[in-house]
Amino acid sequence: MTQIQQSIDVDVPASVAYNQWTQFESFPEFMSGVESITQVDDTHLHWVTNIAGVEREFDAEMTEQHPDERVAWASTGGEAQHAGVVTFHRLDDEKSRVMVQIDWKPSGIVEKVGSAVNVDEHRVKGDLERFKEFIESRGRETGAWRGDVPADS
Repeated sequence: MTQIQQSIDVDVPASVAYNQWTQFESFPEFMSGVESITQVDDTHLHWVTNIAGVEREFDAEMTEQHPDERVAWASTGGEAQHAGVVTFHRLDDEKSRVMVQIDWKPSGIVEKVGSAVNVDEHRVKGDLERFKEFIESRGRETGAWRGDVPADS
């Protein structure tokens, strides 16, 4: 398993950053390689990606979600094996930190080489920088889901 950790400070309140992050179908606007995400229901997503010419379709389930605090997921189907968590931290009334941790299993030579030279870490960093630009340019979220998904006990 490969682990990626990145964070970025954004000039919006934590609630705004969190609310935007819950709008999964907007991810292709700031995540490179994500072609589409379909929200099937409150806790299930279907992803279509094309990263470095490697096309993948997979499903993911939200495993924990608490408004303004965290969003956690794990893949449930398809070729991609990964899980992660995004946490939101208030720095002051108008600034917050978004922290991402992703654990994934590279498969195939392209993914294994890319992971070995930290291409995946640079991709996540770039995605966070584009998220920052996306949310700060608007100053407000495009939508929100404020439901709570407790962690399985």
